[in-house]
Amino acid sequence: MSYDVHIIGGGLAGSEAAWQLARRGVRVRLSEMRGGGDMTPAHQGSGLAELVCSNSFRSDDDEKNAVGLLHHEMRQLDSLIMRAGEIARVPAGSAMAVDREAFSAEVEKALDQHPNVEVVRERIDALPASGPTIVATGPLTAAALAESIVAATGQDRLAFFDAIAPIVHFDSIDMEVCWMQSRWNKVDPSGGDGRDYINCPMTREQYLAFHQGLLDGEKGSFKEWEANTPYFDGCMPIEVMAERGVDTLRFGPMKPVGLDNPHDTTPEFPQGRWPYAVVQLRQDNKLGTLWNMVGFQTKLKHAEQVRLFRTIPGLENAEFARLGGLHRNTFLNSPTLLDRQLRLREAPHIRFAGQITGCEGYVESAAVGLLAGMMAAHEVTGAEWTAPPATSAMGALLAHITGDAEAESYQPMNVNFGLFPPLHDIGKKQRKEAYTGRAKADFGAWLAALDRVPA
Repeated sequence: MSYDVHIIGGGLAGSEAAWQLARRGVRVRLSEMRGGGDMTPAHQGSGLAELVCSNSFRSDDDEKNAVGLLHHEMRQLDSLIMRAGEIARVPAGSAMAVDREAFSAEVEKALDQHPNVEVVRERIDALPASGPTIVATGPLTAAALAESIVAATGQDRLAFFDAIAPIVHFDSIDMEVCWMQSRWNKVDPSGGDGRDYINCPMTREQYLAFHQGLLDGEKGSFKEWEANTPYFDGCMPIEVMAERGVDTLRFGPMKPVGLDNPHDTTPEFPQGRWPYAVVQLRQDNKLGTLWNMVGFQTKLKHAEQVRLFRTIPGLENAEFARLGGLHRNTFLNSPTLLDRQLRLREAPHIRFAGQITGCEGYVESAAVGLLAGMMAAHEVTGAEWTAPPATSAMGALLAHITGDAEAESYQPMNVNFGLFPPLHDIGKKQRKEAYTGRAKADFGAWLAALDRVPA
């Protein structure tokens, strides 16, 4: 079968992109290497959209939860992933969980039966030189294709131990304890006012207890296929630094010099004294709603992170948009490499979708695949494309990937309300419902104005 768009990768993103294209009359070649003699280190079989970790799509609550809102929006766009998820659904309270084998079988059946889709079991080792293409190969992209992507993007490499620092919601930080200041009040030449960091002060006793907690905390184990992948330069896990000596962190990411605590003044130190140690947070998105814990990439178990990091002064009630992690990953620095339609700036016939763009999670991966499929369909058919509003879950996720995130600290991210344009003068208890209410209204208006395709 001749085709209009070539999709590389038959995971959730690639399968969703193929469905969105096919139902709009666009012919698709979907290349998946599993089943053609190749296998990834994480997959168990050859089924399309195989779930390699959990069987949960997380919360299905579209009134108070960002991922539940994303479910709602995807259903409005006839998502294959959500359709198959409903058929394969198993009891999980307010969460959406599926029988993973039944789910994969439903996705594969729908694509196999569609006349506009040809599934080909083949490995693609290089980016196509021409023709509309969507690359949705995920975090375990095969080595040869990864090298081709490196050559096209100019990145040093893509596969490494992805050391992720936690991200905190700004409105959960106690600014009666913390303060905003850059070290030595230095101003960023690209902009800033000398208040570019949030600083959390520690006494000697607090620091020593925190250091011991890092040493004693339960860490995650490495998987066999991660064993030979090196740490990314500059991303040493904080517990590894702690093991190198009690003062290593105080001369590293937690150094207090040049930071005057305005909450601790005396006649001798009217501007404030330097704390014994400081945890710094750096703004992580243009909206200022998310702040990154500088130098706090970690392999601590998630529950241990929450417990330990809430002992930091000012973060006692911290709410985390993302916790730290350390694992092999393959993803692009999308804000610098992709345009607003997920196209590679240097080779715009190629789009990227799914986890390789820097989204995290099954549903987010599928949502970005859905958007890539819609964008490619509009391009092939000559229809005008308008992005979903940034106030919606899909629009906020797309904006994060393609430009709203800080490129220097860009890391994989789940959808969360910190990605949405902030709402002001709304109480904390009502804020989540306000976000979802605004999103549904704006998304509905966008959908009504978009070229619709019969289900």
